[in-house]
Order: sequence, then C-alpha cells, then structure tokens
Amino acid sequence: MLTIEKGDNIVFIGNNLCSRMSYFGHFEAALYQLYPEANLTVRNMCDPGNTAGFRPHASRPSPWAFPGAEAYNPDLSRNTGSQGFFPTEDEWLDSLNADVVIAFFGLNESYGGAAGLTNFALELDSFIRYTQQQRYNDASAPQLVLISPLAFENSTELDLPDGVAENENLERYTRAMGDIAADNGVPFIDLYHPSHDWMAAGERLTTDGISLNDAGYRKLAAFLSGRLFGSVPEEEDPELLARVKEKNHFWLLDFKMPNGVHAYGRRYNPYGPDNYPYEKEKVSQLTVNRDAAIRAHLRGETYDQAAADQRTLPLPPVETNYAVEPADSVEYLYGEAALATFTTAPGFEIELFASEREFPELANPCQMNWDDRGRLWVSLMPSYPHYKPGDALPNDKLVILEDTDGDGRADELKVWADSLHLPVGFEFANGGVYVSQGTNLMFLRDTDGDDRADSREIVMSGFDDHDTHHNISAYEADPGGGIYMGEGVFLHTNVETPYGPVRGTNGGFYRFDPARRYLERTAQISIPNPWGIIFDEWGQPIFAHTSGPRVQWMLPSTMRNVYGVESPMAEDLIEPDHRVRPTSGLEIVSSRHFPEEMQGDLLINNTIGFLGTKQHRVIDKGAGFTTRWRQDLVTSTDPNFRPVDMEFAPDGSLYLVDWHNVLVGHMQHNARDPLRDHVHGRIYRITYPERPLVEAPEVEGASVTTLLDNLKLPEYRARYRTRRELREHDATEVMPALKAWVADLDRNDENYEKYVREALFVSWGAHSIDEKLLDAASTAENYRLRAAAARVVRYLGYQLEDDTQRLTAFAKDPHPRVRMEAIVGASWLPPAAGEPVLAAAEAQELDPFSREVLLNARAQMNNNAYVAPATSVAEKPDSPIARAYALGEEIFEREGYCGTCHQQDGRGLAATGYPPLAGSPWVTGEKKRLIKLVMHGLYGPLEVNGKSYDGQVPMTAYGGLMSNEEMAAVLTYVRNAFGNEAPMIAPEDIDAIRTATAGRKEMYRAGDLLEEHPFPAATKK
Repeated sequence: MLTIEKGDNIVFIGNNLCSRMSYFGHFEAALYQLYPEANLTVRNMCDPGNTAGFRPHASRPSPWAFPGAEAYNPDLSRNTGSQGFFPTEDEWLDSLNADVVIAFFGLNESYGGAAGLTNFALELDSFIRYTQQQRYNDASAPQLVLISPLAFENSTELDLPDGVAENENLERYTRAMGDIAADNGVPFIDLYHPSHDWMAAGERLTTDGISLNDAGYRKLAAFLSGRLFGSVPEEEDPELLARVKEKNHFWLLDFKMPNGVHAYGRRYNPYGPDNYPYEKEKVSQLTVNRDAAIRAHLRGETYDQAAADQRTLPLPPVETNYAVEPADSVEYLYGEAALATFTTAPGFEIELFASEREFPELANPCQMNWDDRGRLWVSLMPSYPHYKPGDALPNDKLVILEDTDGDGRADELKVWADSLHLPVGFEFANGGVYVSQGTNLMFLRDTDGDDRADSREIVMSGFDDHDTHHNISAYEADPGGGIYMGEGVFLHTNVETPYGPVRGTNGGFYRFDPARRYLERTAQISIPNPWGIIFDEWGQPIFAHTSGPRVQWMLPSTMRNVYGVESPMAEDLIEPDHRVRPTSGLEIVSSRHFPEEMQGDLLINNTIGFLGTKQHRVIDKGAGFTTRWRQDLVTSTDPNFRPVDMEFAPDGSLYLVDWHNVLVGHMQHNARDPLRDHVHGRIYRITYPERPLVEAPEVEGASVTTLLDNLKLPEYRARYRTRRELREHDATEVMPALKAWVADLDRNDENYEKYVREALFVSWGAHSIDEKLLDAASTAENYRLRAAAARVVRYLGYQLEDDTQRLTAFAKDPHPRVRMEAIVGASWLPPAAGEPVLAAAEAQELDPFSREVLLNARAQMNNNAYVAPATSVAEKPDSPIARAYALGEEIFEREGYCGTCHQQDGRGLAATGYPPLAGSPWVTGEKKRLIKLVMHGLYGPLEVNGKSYDGQVPMTAYGGLMSNEEMAAVLTYVRNAFGNEAPMIAPEDIDAIRTATAGRKEMYRAGDLLEEHPFPAATKK
C-alpha cells in the first residue's frame, strides 16, 4: 500500500491504539527492519481520545485539527479556556516534514452509535480532503493511510463488557471508513475483522477489551507490516526494539513534555524564557541522537550516544529569585533543632519517624498510605517538578518504611518500585498498587513476594500532565473501593475506556473502579490544585482546593458532567478567620488514641504562611456541613516545613508527610530555580501520650469472619483497610458470610445502624446487591444511612431493575441530604429515567442551593449547560471604568492571580499571611506605588491596616504576565471593589512605570517602595 523512499518522515496520528505503540515499539521496529538503509524518521503524534477533527491540548487555544472540524463536534465545541502557543497538529506535521501519515481513528467515534455514523463519515471525509491538500514536506501531499479500529475483545472474565454491542458499532464504523477511503482514493486497512478472528482464537490480546497487550501489539505489527509493505521481518531484533523504545521515550518528552505549561502555556511568563526555549531544543536534539543510534545499529555500526548527548545544547544556568533572605543563607534543620520549631496543641507530642538523614532515599515525599500489613508506604519525587533534559532519567520511588522494634522510629526502608516519574498519587487494590505516571494510570504488582514490583501495566492513558502538580493525585478510596483522583485547573484529559471516552477540563475529580476498570469524571469543577479528599464515616466526600482556602462538600458537584461545563459547588466549610492556603491533605480524626471529644474532627494541612495542621469540628448543616475551628494541632516556625499528607496509623497515631522544601511556589519562581530542593524529606508522628495507643487489628491474611468483626472497630482507617482487604476476596465467599454477620447483629445495639452501614459498604465493594440489606438501609431512621443507601443505588443501579423507583423514593425523603443524593444520582441516568426522579425532588421544599443543583443536574443529564436567568447589569455598562472593572474582575479571579491569595472578597487570609485589599491604602493610595509592586513583586515585612505581615510569601511579579491594558483593568477593579473607591488606572500609567523600571530584576521590599512613595502622614497604613 505504501511506497517508502529513502529519508522518508513517517508520522502516526490518531487515538490510543497508536499512542500506546510508543511503549511497545513492535510495529516501528518492524518498519526499520524492513527498510534498514532508508534512514527513516518515525514520530508518533497519537493521543488518547483524538478523532479526525478533535485533538485538544491544554496550551493550544483551538482543539480543531482542520478548519470546520468544530461543525462535526457540537458537544465538544465549548470554549474551555486553553491558553498558550503549543503548535497545532499541522504545525507539528510541517516541522516534521511528514511524507507519510498513518491515521488511526474510529474507536472514540463509534460510541456515537448508529445515530452518529453519518456525522463521522462527513468528518472523516473532510479530514481526508484537507490532508490531501497539504504539503508538509514542501513538495507533495503526504501518502495517507487510514487504519480502522480493532474489534472489542470479550472481557466478561474481567467483569467488563462482552463487546457484542460495541462490535456492532465498530463494524458499522469500519465499513464507513472503508467507503470514505475508497471514495477519496486513500489506502485503508480493516483491522476490525482480522482482529475479531484473532480474539476468537483464545490468546488474550487486550488488557480491557480495547487496549492491546504486548502479544496484541506483536500480532498487530506483523499484520500491518504485511498489509502496508508486503513483507514481515523474520524475527524481532531485541536491541533494535530497545533503541526504538528509548527514542520514543525522548520524543514523548518533547511532544508531550511533562509540565509543558512552563514551556508553552500560561506559566511560560515570567520565568519560562530563561530556560524553556533551550530545554525544548535540547530534548529535540536528544531524540535525534536516538534516531542516529537506531540507524547505526541497522548498519551494524557502533554509536557513542553518551558523547553525542554531550554535544547537545548546553542549558543556561537559572538564577534564583529567592530574596526573602540571602540565598546562600538558606538553612535546613535536623534532629532536635527541627523538632524545636514545632508547637503542638495541649497534650499532644510530635516526634520524627524518618528523615533523609537516616534514609537518603527519602527525598520529596508526597503521599502516604498504610498497607494491610501495617506498613507505611510513601511516594517520593526528587525529580519534581519534571525531568530536565540531559539529566539522568528520573528515579522516583515508592518505598516502604517499617518500625520493626516498636520504638516509634523507622529502622528499615525498602524500595518497592523505582524508575518512576512523579508518582503524585497511589492506592492499593487488586493485589497491587495503582499509581500516577504522567499521562498514564499504572498498575504495579509484586508477583513473587519479595517486596519489589516486578509487573507494570498501563491501565489507562490520556490523563493530562501538562502541569505536573495538577496531575491526577491525592488518591483516596470511597467505601465501595472507587479510587478518587483529583485533577487541577486548565488541564484537558481524554481517556479511552472500555465504556467510551472520558473527557475532563479545568479541574475536578475522577472515580476509578478497579474491579470494573470503570472511569467516570465524577466532578467537573474549577479547583486549582485538589490535593486533599476525605470521606466521612458515612461516605460523604469533602475536598480542599489547595491554591484557594476553600474546603467543600463534594456530593452536589458529582452530577453527570458535560464537556467544558462546571458543576455547582457547595459553600466553603471553613470560617473566615481560619482559612489558609495552600492546603494539602485532609484527614478525619477517628482514633481512640485521640481525645473522645475530637472524634470526627477535620484536619487540614497548610504549606505556605501558616505551616501546620488546623483542626475543625464538623457540624451537620441542612443537606451539607459547616465547621468550627477547634485548635491548631501542630505548627512550625521552620520555613521549610511543608506538610503535604497525613493519615492515621493502625496504632491510632497520626503520621504527617513533610515535603520539606525552601521553595514551593509555581508562579513566584522558575520551575528550575536552583533552590528547589531534591534531597530532603521527613515523616513525623503525632501522639497523645495521656491515652494508650490502639491495638492494631489483623487485616492482611485474616479470615473473612475476622475482617467482618473488624468493621465494628471505632477507627475509620481500620475499617478502610479492612474493606480494602475484603475486596480482595471473591464475592461468593464474602456475601454469604456478610449475610450471616448481619443476621447476628443485635438490633438494640446503639451502633446497630453503623454496622448496617458497614455491611452495605462491603456489599458495594463486592459489587453484589443484597436487596434485604439495601431495603433496611433505605428505610433506616438515621438519614445518614439512608443517604448512604442512595449512594449505593447510584453506583450499583445497573444491577437493579428498580433503580429509578428507588431513587424516586429517595428524592421524596424528608432529609435534604438524601434528596441531594437522589438528585445527583438521577443525572447519571438516561433522561427518560432520570426526569421522574428530578421531578419528585422538585416537588419537595428545596433550599436555594439544592434547587440550583437540581436545575444543573437536569440540564447536564440532557447534555446541556444550565444558564441562569439574565440578571440586571450596572448602569452605564459601556463606560470606560465599567469595561475596565469587568475585565479586571475576570483577571482577578484567574487561577494563580490576585483572588487566589487575597480571596474573592478582598479580605485576604490573615492566618496565612496574605494581607487584605479591602480598605488598604496600599491599594487605594498612590497609583505608582501600587503599579510597581504588582509589576515587579513584593516581599518582606509590611503593615496593612495596622496589622504586621512578615512577607515570607513573595508576591508574584506580574509585569511579564499582564499587558498594560490587563494590569490597568485589574488595578482599577481592586481600587473599586470590596468597598474601595479610587480613580481608575489607565494603560498609559502602566506603560510609564514599565518604561521607567525596565532594568529592574528583583522584587521590591515594602520599605523601598515607601521611600519612593511615602504615605501621607495622616494615613493609617
């Protein structure tokens, strides 16, 4: 089908079928073997979720692959706010001088069914016609080949679809592709029919029905080679295959650069120009060197790759802008000196469990988790923020820390998995560990029991890591075993799953069910960095925003999402005087080792300004919750202390992960700032010595009977780990024992309904409906238990014939929390089934927020965005100050801009060290002073409205981030919002200061500004 010429540039485009080829390499290796003298260059531009017309990117404003593609994708045509200058698909193909384009499409589109077939055909036809008009190599149109999707492999043995319905659609779409290709004179390869035959032969070829395993890719390589080139290599060359995989690794570091937001996107300014243009060039050169290594091997020649890499572009040094104190005076404390910086709440003690001094591997710890044997696991990320071209390849780790002699200090560290890159989240399930690895969700297992991972599988791909600290993280399992994963703002994720593509934009959470490999975008909400999620004992989720101080109840936001549409969010749970940011890590007090009155309290870590852990009482309020500050559990005066995660141990003590780094800001400093630490890390342990520690229950290896009895324990984490262990047992073993356990419960026991709750959660985790148990929970006196039952119906409703009727009954419940469960659950049903549930809820007395959730749920159930009725606008909306105010308000609320620290109400966060804008003469006074501090940044002590701030949190220099018009608008806004009133600032004012201070590189100190622009004597600063 193809004519290959010497020096041809071959490019793959399309979906996850070809994207995963980068990791397996068989087809590409075969291509090189068939044309060893051709000096071919092969690049894989495929990405999960891609279609012929829709190929989104977080740093590319338009997702469309060719003009007019938006007409074929109305459901994906909403503006999702992508910003940056990442090249378009055509620009990449131009830069690669593509001679041959091999295109893989059809799977994602096939989920549109028969109704979407005509639209697919039109889109594909437009793509072909457009591509045939291009001259990527500046000489001729590319040779274009279309590849159909594979058949769906029957996966009922994995509790996944059998593929019958899916294959009906795949066959339709394959036929349409063949017809369109023939009409346009384009070569076409039908993969559907031969792969259907392969899968019927017996050997398993996919991991989930749609994702080929290694055996599948070997078979595919042979088939494509034969069809495209008329020949198949006699045998595979292992050395060539290794070189192909290495080249692909470096190519993906270029094409899918982790943290590329600093190189292409909205975080490029102000510091990106210092190094990222050079890093992009260097990683491209390193990739070309791997091409040379492949060609040398094919010629039978040696190639000194290390020497070639040494000749690539040297990267310029990056100077630190850390100037709160002299950079060379940064001090890291150890031992007693470090412990002396802590203050604990009365009665509590903090002690060091482990540090990098005893265990040098313990660098940049991120997330912790206790396994079912009572061992502490920690993910380590010394490569953070991301791999630097030219350095040794990343070697991040998952480690196990053990205290084998019971003295409260770790005395052994085992490296369970290494050679990882940024494992920002992990959780145990299915006998292994699910872990974030850039764009991939990986599953790691130790198959021989030596405490080393020896099996690694890519479970799902397409999670956006364009900003690595926004990547899927903060893993936490719900009571049914679904793993919640937070994802930050402005990322664009597109994952192909056996149930269809899952797409997310601009912040939210995913729920991944390991048992069914089922992924849902469970909440699409604008949250900058969701590094904290926890479930209360009744299964209600609470999450933290991180960049902002908000902590919120998640349930109302978990309705079926629509691409590019945000769901509503509940009110902030934290009282204003104790809001801090950036938060990282949540936990609920549930330990007999802690005082009784503190049980159920919410713990929140904070990493800038206020350095420590705040403790809040949680109080039911209407459908949701509110909180009241109880105490600061622990605080530190060490500016490098960065508590990022915490969890109660099996003995009831609280463990705390300290990232321990002098720099944490992502906008305030270059990502390559030399002071970003890559070697420190600590784990602390908090105890309450007046009360005994808890006896750790038997979990791993325990009998089902013992595990069920563990569910009566007061400690949430003991039950959490017990449920996790029960999910490792077959449902046919668990469910009969569970029924007997429930039957033996004493109905007069004051904890009876809690035990029913636990039984309900176990049945949820076993994916097994016990209708008698569900009925008991659904009609319980305790509304929390009824709400839990509604949640189970939402997730196991596919097993029920009466799920709609059950949700309708919940929609009529007297308690608003139960009704809220019914409302969001209904949104996931087909409209005809969900509408009666919503109608029943609408007939009840709803508070304004519940009504807002219902209206949004109804719209999103029908794949629409809810649009509130038009509201009145300010008088003279076209006046200059009104236009500036409107633009300024939008800029103020951007993630990482003014509102992040100073808050939407302009009152700041006193507990964290962010001063108010409301009523501040720094804002309403001399405009030159205000422009200078915003343009160049501010640090050091200052006084605002009579209160002193230490200024240890540098203010970002926005001069390189805003145009004159934008800065004038946002300053006009802050000078006239929050009760302020001051003259507007014009772009000319900004330009004058920009010109006058053009040579300034450092931030201002408050004292320097006051020397230049003192306050009037009568002004209260």
